[in-house]
Amino acid sequence: MVKRRFPVAVILAITILAQCTVPRKVQQAPPVTVAPVIQNPVQEQTVSGEDAFFEELFREYPGAFDNILTNRKEWNVQIIYTQIDRDRNGLPTLTHHYFNKGNARYFYPASTVKFPVALLALEKSAAIQNRTGIDIRNLPMVMEAAYSGQTAVYNDPNTRSGSPAIAQYIRKIFLVSDNDAFNRLYEFTGQEYINDALHKKGYGDAQILHRLDVFLSDDENRHTNPVAFYDSSYRKVYDQPMLFNKKKYAARDERIGNAYYSNGKLIEKPMVFAGKNRIALNDLHTILQSLVFPQSVKAEQRFNITDADRMFVLKYMSQFPRESVYPYYDSSFSDGYAKALMYGNDKNPLPKSIRVFDKSGAAYGQLVDVAYIIDTEQKIEFMVSAAIYCNSDGVLNDDKYDYNTVGYPFLKNLGKALYNREAKRKKNFLPDLSSFIFTYDK
Repeated sequence: MVKRRFPVAVILAITILAQCTVPRKVQQAPPVTVAPVIQNPVQEQTVSGEDAFFEELFREYPGAFDNILTNRKEWNVQIIYTQIDRDRNGLPTLTHHYFNKGNARYFYPASTVKFPVALLALEKSAAIQNRTGIDIRNLPMVMEAAYSGQTAVYNDPNTRSGSPAIAQYIRKIFLVSDNDAFNRLYEFTGQEYINDALHKKGYGDAQILHRLDVFLSDDENRHTNPVAFYDSSYRKVYDQPMLFNKKKYAARDERIGNAYYSNGKLIEKPMVFAGKNRIALNDLHTILQSLVFPQSVKAEQRFNITDADRMFVLKYMSQFPRESVYPYYDSSFSDGYAKALMYGNDKNPLPKSIRVFDKSGAAYGQLVDVAYIIDTEQKIEFMVSAAIYCNSDGVLNDDKYDYNTVGYPFLKNLGKALYNREAKRKKNFLPDLSSFIFTYDK
């Protein structure tokens, strides 16, 4: 990605002001007000028996899911489907169906970790605003390099202002799953904050331990860059020093595959994932549920963000890359880019009435997607999360994964099968989906 720096005069101004001024409370905003907690507005959730629902569903599509049923354990297939039924007041009853839950093992979450970290970046921003009165979400955000493995960033040519910002990084994460955008939010929030916050919300199995697409040591990932925010006159208004996480997390012994490549050499033993990111599919599904239906989860499981922040995230989760002006994406980013459920890796234009609010990820042969899917014309809505390990040769880091032959077809077929089931399912009251219809950038 091309990086453009501030003009020299601006860099000098930032440097001088950073050295000789004290952070000032300018561009103050009112304290953040989190949506009030409404007691028990959602019908009590029910949980179906494991596997039976999906085995029946899969039998309706001979040939499409036979290999999934046969290899469910070997491929570590995991599915959660949430059926949504509305009452006359629009309140939902959520019924969860699971597949292969009892045999579920660790899977590498890949880019799906970007989802909770984006929410935590907004949560931390809201806390800073409550404490200082300064809304930093859209302010110029300057990252410095102060430790081994760190890189600085001063400009973003794909914004209106030319400056990086938290809001812009979040757009990039959901539009095209940008790795650098995730890394910058990881650095802003800090490793300790991320894990503490997720554990306090009840996602105790989660361990978010490293940046993506850059290979750093455990120590380097525990250190996160100093960051400063500037107002429109390039006066520093908020400053965060380099953070270091001293906490130790529960030891793990997770291994995947039969062999892997390291520095061009084949290592003939399973690859160790003990120091890599971890988050359970059920936790990702619940985090999505907490965003779509905040009142359907316990108060402590929600993210302390405003309703405006919530709608901001939902907008960019569902927007096609071609509908974005800043950042701009060319035709190489199709409508179905990173929309594995329902569309696999389809390159064709997609109907605007069907929107997939999701975060997907693919790495080390693992394919994952967590999605809320709606059709505003047919009044269809459901949630589905799925993971599959598609690596038939058992070798990691060889770039010979079965994404196109196994993973993407499975997720596409799964989304379509559930959509068809929902289209035929009788509902006493159709959902009002108007709150999920957005005016996109173009």
